[in-house]
Amino acid sequence: MWQRIQTLFLMIATGLVGSMLFCRFATIIGPDGSQAIISYHEKMPYLTMLIMMTTAQVAATASFKSLFLQARVCVIAGLLAIGFQIWLAIDFIANRESMIFSITALFPMAAAFLDFISAKRSMVDEMTVQAVKSARKARKKKNVRAS
Repeated sequence: MWQRIQTLFLMIATGLVGSMLFCRFATIIGPDGSQAIISYHEKMPYLTMLIMMTTAQVAATASFKSLFLQARVCVIAGLLAIGFQIWLAIDFIANRESMIFSITALFPMAAAFLDFISAKRSMVDEMTVQAVKSARKARKKKNVRAS
């Protein structure tokens, strides 16, 4: 499992997305100076999206034995993360006057970046394995003809 760098990238992305379940999303400052803290798990749509993203990240990390499958699941997880990042950006634009957003609002972007890098590395690894198998098969076939 830890033989490939994409596994490390996927574990970091899983950690980023999973940590959002326990982190602060934003702080609302009231007119009297009071502060109200909003977490991701307090808003049901955010919680649902985070559960879907975490599940996709875990599935991508766990599918290390089938590299084509891992690449596809990484792309799906990356697309989910980009969608969530766009959603957070829209919320930021709509509420930038009354809310102070946490740095964790950028975690989906970092996770998407790591997912796409992992997908690329998985595809390269799988194509390398297939090329080696093909070369061995051709060499074996050539040796049989020479005999």
